[in-house]
Amino acid sequence: MNVSSLAYFKRYRMERDLEALPAVPGLPLGYGWQSWSPMILDLHADVKYRSFREEMDVEIFPSLGHRVGCQELMHNIVTRWEFVPEATWLIVGPDGPCATIQGLREGCYGSIQNVGVVPECRGKGLGAALVLKALHGFRRSGMTHARLEVTSMNALALRLYQRLGFRATRILYKPTHKIHRDEALIS
Repeated sequence: MNVSSLAYFKRYRMERDLEALPAVPGLPLGYGWQSWSPMILDLHADVKYRSFREEMDVEIFPSLGHRVGCQELMHNIVTRWEFVPEATWLIVGPDGPCATIQGLREGCYGSIQNVGVVPECRGKGLGAALVLKALHGFRRSGMTHARLEVTSMNALALRLYQRLGFRATRILYKPTHKIHRDEALIS
């Protein structure tokens, strides 16, 4: 028998202005930028899946744990009128696509969606480069501020965003349903 209970994940809404942005750092040797094109939607979805499938955010956003869910999420993002192609990037490394970010417009705010770096490419500065590349894209598109949300238990992402000038402006609690399976044998 399955029993469902409600669980809450603490998340921070973080914001920063786009006035004095640091330059986008250079990528490591063998890595390059791929700007948005509808032709690479599936590449973004695959990187998103590989980046999140084993992370805590899958409990909050189950679609991140499935390839089809990531494809549907990408499709939903890029078909919205708020989609910002200038803030949507893919990084391609020696072994293929390895990092992704998407952006949406919310009034004067650019909203960062799904910063993902595949596990084997973490620790190379790709996450910081992605975020800064998106922030510059938002500014070129006329926005004055940026925001994102991050799970409070994701200490590495929190430190990255704080280092890039984001500050927490709101605490959110995201409800999720956890399913507990009854292990007892039924005779």
